[in-house]
Amino acid sequence: MGITERKERQRAELREHILRVARDMVMKEGFGALSMRKLADAVEYAPATLYLHFENRDAIARELCVRGFQELLARLEPAAAVKEPVERLSRLAQAYLSFGLEHPETYRLIFMEDPKLSADLFQDKQHGEGPRSFALLVRACEDLKAAGRAPEATPAEQLAEVFWAGLHGIISLKLTCSGFQGSPAEVLAQTLVATLVQGPKPGKRSR
Repeated sequence: MGITERKERQRAELREHILRVARDMVMKEGFGALSMRKLADAVEYAPATLYLHFENRDAIARELCVRGFQELLARLEPAAAVKEPVERLSRLAQAYLSFGLEHPETYRLIFMEDPKLSADLFQDKQHGEGPRSFALLVRACEDLKAAGRAPEATPAEQLAEVFWAGLHGIISLKLTCSGFQGSPAEVLAQTLVATLVQGPKPGKRSR
């Protein structure tokens, strides 16, 4: 391995180390605890070294958001492979809830901190993990409509937004209002799916 390749590998390894420490800091103390100086102390490098890899704290946060969306997409994809549309919607709900409740600080970061952190991630409609995750919900709603199990007059994209908003609401409630003794998140998700899904119409069968 040449000197240039070695330096590039070391640079990439340090960048990954910075991100791992930043993620650990966010997981343990929340996004508000993350600062370039505090992060520099944690990785035992001068702050100037961090700025060689990331422009500022927001750049680190955006990268953490990208990885958070990658994790979310990885959770949703197996559920999205279920063929029967009603069961698929239920599995997607379970996968989304498990991601948000098992990784609360990641969820807060990508959906509940600063809108600017996730806004850029929805600009790439073809390859971004955010749009790809939403596309899985839209596809499930399209198949639900095709099976005659959803309102015909409501666009699939709108149904997917309602579905997403409902799941986000459930997670937000559980993360921010833990003192409220309501129904378990899984029960609320089942109710959400049942509310969106209509009974089969004559002449149509679920796939």
